[in-house]
Amino acid sequence: MTVTAHGYVSAIQAVIDRIVVTQAGHVSQAADHIVTALRAGGLLQAFGTGHSEAVAVDFAGRAGGLVPTNKILLRDLVVYGGQDPQILEDEKLERDPRIAHQLYEIAAPRPEDVFVMASQSGINGGIVEMALLIKQRGHKLIAITSVEHTERVSPRHPSGQRLADIADVVLDNGAPYGDALLSLDSGGAVCPVSSVTNALMAQLVVAEVVRRIEAAGEVAPVYLSANVPGGDEHNHTLESRYAGRVRRTA
Repeated sequence: MTVTAHGYVSAIQAVIDRIVVTQAGHVSQAADHIVTALRAGGLLQAFGTGHSEAVAVDFAGRAGGLVPTNKILLRDLVVYGGQDPQILEDEKLERDPRIAHQLYEIAAPRPEDVFVMASQSGINGGIVEMALLIKQRGHKLIAITSVEHTERVSPRHPSGQRLADIADVVLDNGAPYGDALLSLDSGGAVCPVSSVTNALMAQLVVAEVVRRIEAAGEVAPVYLSANVPGGDEHNHTLESRYAGRVRRTA
């Protein structure tokens, strides 16, 4: 594909079309786990590092999204965990398995909570350690990752495992090795895939969760935009059901 806006649109559309076909069953399984958790009074806990933290933001606290959600981010170590802000200057922080335990404790999940974790490579120590901890504590775990990328790189966790090896459901974001889609004549590539397909995967899952809830004659706990009349009141009423459990920060 040529390195143009049109070339990217054509290339990413092919990836999207493939995801819709190949990942439908996995999306359904993920939605089943989330609905089970929500009906038991649980929350959806979403975690991602680097650019994958956008997935957590897409799941948690946004207009048209589910209310019983939390995002878990590396900056929680400072905002909630009392760590020195300089810790966030370490660009390789996500590779440290030790961060997982404090992040889990900060999130304070209940046994009925379900987790979604996003990582393009799925190999870094903090990601894998968090996945192992989640499963050890008895939660269901949904992974969003690139199957092609993760299979071509060596795990950085002492266990030798990848995120995809641990999760109950693996959603393949369809991104190639290295993520970028359009090859350059000079070498390398530009225009990542996961920015688009991770967001798509999140909304496919949300759509299937809401479909199941509505089909059962229930009202899905969904946010309105805070920037429409009545949005704040609607959202605060729903959030009150999860008082002290749903975290919303600027």
